[in-house]
Amino acid sequence: MFLFASIPWYSALMWFAVLGGLMLVNELARLNKWFALAIFLVLPAVLPFTVWNRTAGPGSSVGDWFHWAKVYSALAGCLGFLAIRNFKRLSTNKWALMFPPFILALNILEAVVRDFQCVGVNGLVDGIQTLGGPWNIMNGVAGLINIVTITGWMGIFIGKGKKKDMMWPDMLWFWVIAYDLWNFAYVYNCVSDHAFYAGAALLVSCTIPAFFLRKGAWLQHRAQTLGIWMMFVMCFPAFVDTSKFAVKSSHSPTALWIVSGLALASNLAVLGYEIHKVLKTRRNPLKVEVYTDLAAFRKVAAENGVEAPRHGAVPVRIAAND
Repeated sequence: MFLFASIPWYSALMWFAVLGGLMLVNELARLNKWFALAIFLVLPAVLPFTVWNRTAGPGSSVGDWFHWAKVYSALAGCLGFLAIRNFKRLSTNKWALMFPPFILALNILEAVVRDFQCVGVNGLVDGIQTLGGPWNIMNGVAGLINIVTITGWMGIFIGKGKKKDMMWPDMLWFWVIAYDLWNFAYVYNCVSDHAFYAGAALLVSCTIPAFFLRKGAWLQHRAQTLGIWMMFVMCFPAFVDTSKFAVKSSHSPTALWIVSGLALASNLAVLGYEIHKVLKTRRNPLKVEVYTDLAAFRKVAAENGVEAPRHGAVPVRIAAND
């Protein structure tokens, strides 16, 4: 295989099982706030003292600073988003609405730092074979661009329906794809032997619902599936390391160049498009939505009873729905 050493049939089936499991738990957390609190608050309060102290300690493939930072930043996002979705005072507070893009940017920045750290590495890092090189720099730059291209910081609102999804209509498909390519490249660069599940399956598990089940709620899907996966892998690191289902990277420099090159190219394309839109419309991406004239934006707004600004008009701030 080009990206991976080999993918036996039972690992391919397990990939779909992981994908389905992540999507199922994400849907249950969307449906019931008490289930979400049990998964994202009670469980991670207990696990560090009962399981993670044995499975995610020094020497484990998930015992480094990054995995611990990642699990708690993801859980902070899950709980913060849950609070915004269920407390009207927060859903209409401009400072509270700054939290989702902030935690997203922080999450990306954590991975960027890790990419830069791995530039000169060639060997085992916490039990994972790592091959550092210029591709880490390329992907680190792609991650920084991905942060810069986050738009519509103040355009988050709570969608219609019992699930009270956190909607972000300015976070459209082209940004999500650029993020996916960047994040897969990060995992492939820095945690290469985990990339089959932690890269591909995990990213697909939040992209499918964002594209087909609940458009506009990508960040909510991403935070919840990431939090679920990080807790699982910190409990069972052997699943991605030594179990029969583990799939190892090919550790091919050519593959590393290609995945990081695609990540950088896609994020540069999104940046170019954003600059074009900002210059054309004179919109401040930190204050108002940039892509209000696009059909995908207007569809999310219409489905939730929000009137999107007319083409060429200065966007009004989107408020939470009752």
